[in-house]
Amino acid sequence: MKEPLQLGDVIPVPAQVHPDPDADFTVTADTSLAIRGLRDPVEGIARRLVQALAERTGVRPRLAEDGDLALCLDETDAGLLRLGDEGYELVIAQHGVTLRAAAPAGLSAGAQTLAQLADRNGRLPGGRIVDRPRLPFRGAMLDLARHFFTVDEIKRYIDEIVVFKINHLHLHLTDDQGWRLEIPGWPRLTEVSGGAGTGVDGAGPGFLRAKEYADVVAYAAERFVTVVPEIDMPGHVHAAQVAYPELAGRDEPIAPRTDTEVGYSSLLAGCDVTYAFAEDVIREVARLTPGPFLHIGGDEAQATTRADYQTFLSRVLPLVGKYGKRVVGWHEMAAVDLPEAAVVQYWRIEPADDGVARAAARGSKVIMSPADRTYLDMKYDPDCRLGLEWAGMLDVERAYRWDPAERLPGVGEEALLGVEAPLWSETLRSMADAEFMTFPRLAATAEVGWSPRARRDWDSFRRRLASFGPRWTARGVAFHRASAIDWN
Repeated sequence: MKEPLQLGDVIPVPAQVHPDPDADFTVTADTSLAIRGLRDPVEGIARRLVQALAERTGVRPRLAEDGDLALCLDETDAGLLRLGDEGYELVIAQHGVTLRAAAPAGLSAGAQTLAQLADRNGRLPGGRIVDRPRLPFRGAMLDLARHFFTVDEIKRYIDEIVVFKINHLHLHLTDDQGWRLEIPGWPRLTEVSGGAGTGVDGAGPGFLRAKEYADVVAYAAERFVTVVPEIDMPGHVHAAQVAYPELAGRDEPIAPRTDTEVGYSSLLAGCDVTYAFAEDVIREVARLTPGPFLHIGGDEAQATTRADYQTFLSRVLPLVGKYGKRVVGWHEMAAVDLPEAAVVQYWRIEPADDGVARAAARGSKVIMSPADRTYLDMKYDPDCRLGLEWAGMLDVERAYRWDPAERLPGVGEEALLGVEAPLWSETLRSMADAEFMTFPRLAATAEVGWSPRARRDWDSFRRRLASFGPRWTARGVAFHRASAIDWN
């Protein structure tokens, strides 16, 4: 017989769990949900919680002025304030359930915990949870450049990643194959490089109009997910140069490429058109993005000399700040002197003298995305029908058994902004493919980023993960049935 859910049987595992076996609560047809405090945006959280409970239990609590379930936003409680914007307290007792937080993001995180705790019979295990994230940035990346995903598909992806308290969605919008966001004054970027045949192996077309991108950003924000847009430069720019050959210093047309080679394209560091282009793009992306971050790539710029790379970044890094954003770049960016607010995203497999520790010592924060632990485009095993293998096989246990504060010498806990699991789309052709490569491994990254190290345990995680099999099946999520998990 399957064991009943216990109070801590959620992902990510909470910071503090105090069970009370005699205090279970059962959601029934008579159960109501009340909001205490500001209704907006708490009402949206409440409605999404009602929907999640209905999907899980078959019972839809009604919204009411008073209720057995209560969402309480208290911006003055000292204990809640110490938990930060995403912290929360959840108390489950026989007479009712109370979820409290000092900020709406905390209520949203607690609502995800509450929804996970409900079993098919509506039972909620009794006790008290006090929770807060270990790291402020927990991200997933979706690559739209190698394979385009529609607005509805991106929204579907958001709905699944928020379950695990992922709070940043990194959208890789441009690369050698395709350009996926319209930019005023540069219409051929999307007319040509967002058109038919602009993905890997000619898959395509697709791009986001400004209003569509804004719609995605707003949808994510309602769910307390911050979109991080990436415009890769000075490398990975072949699609831009196909649209505008002058960006490559040429007058004749440039043929598109749909292969998966890297490192062959570069903007010209000594040309004025390069910086006019870069500023127009950064200005527009910053205008459309209310979140604090703008990612400029900076990786795999083998076609750019070291001197040109430094020249380019010395001109472009200030532009991001000029338009009110905090610059993020892959770890190659740390080869130059960075502004203190810059964020370095580390993806290397083996530690190397690439300037990341030096940047951290100067005040830059680091997002850990080591490819052998977080790259969701790596194969699960040699027989996996999708994915790449240059960083090795990445099964669920390997995705779980690492710690970001121990990965890179000179980059300890105090230097970390967070963790991110990138999903590059060279081998993907559908959202089902994206889900298959994302789940269940993203749940491992989420727990690495949210839960205290002392609370993490592989045997516990694999047991808790098993309960998501029926949930994903019910929601139509095309997850990978990893052999290490005894799926319920």
